[in-house]
Amino acid sequence: MTRTHVVTGATSGIGAAVARALYDRGDELILVARNDERAHELTRAYDGARVVVADLTRPDHLEGRLAAGTLPPRVDSLLHIAGVVELGTLADLPLAKLREQLDVNLVAPVVITRAWLPALRAARGLVLFVNSTAGLTANADWSAYAASKFGLRAVADSLRAEEAQYGVRVTTVYPSRTATPMQAKVHEQEGSTYDESRFVQPASVAASILHVLDLPPDAAIPELTIRTAPRTQSAS
Repeated sequence: MTRTHVVTGATSGIGAAVARALYDRGDELILVARNDERAHELTRAYDGARVVVADLTRPDHLEGRLAAGTLPPRVDSLLHIAGVVELGTLADLPLAKLREQLDVNLVAPVVITRAWLPALRAARGLVLFVNSTAGLTANADWSAYAASKFGLRAVADSLRAEEAQYGVRVTTVYPSRTATPMQAKVHEQEGSTYDESRFVQPASVAASILHVLDLPPDAAIPELTIRTAPRTQSAS
């Protein structure tokens, strides 16, 4: 039976790897795009997928955007993968950058989840939040991003308890540094050299997410942490 998945962040990184893996195996996709340009990219890349334009930086408009289209009666999974990051000290980070990270990483997933809960309940589906190890430990210069991810963890924990009566499972995935465009941006802000081979690959995180999606109905993985494997040292 073909399953239907809602995916945010499908234009790059982990989201693109997940969307491609689901598409290639024949599942149906509903992809959330920030603007018309990205919607066109996704439409070209995923023939037959439904694309919904909804700007996650404006969560107060999300309900109207989602309500404007007809939501499906059943959805097997809602995969929150989109995210933004902007490093900076608490003293210096502009308020606009703080709000953007909270809106995209925390508030928007809440609004989107609320909109799709009836369809998820109908399918006894899964809500999956791609968090970050920054949602477990906050370091210097990461206060805004970590705050959004700590908050997202709390949302997932509460949602898991609330939706258990409807058979909806909730999983939080905590990837460590992953070889994505976001990671390249982080290295630029940190002033360090970026070598994508040093980090977890998006396809590896995607494979872990598909494992969670494909669990039989009698099993659930509430939390999953993915870290970079130890690197072997070359002989000198």
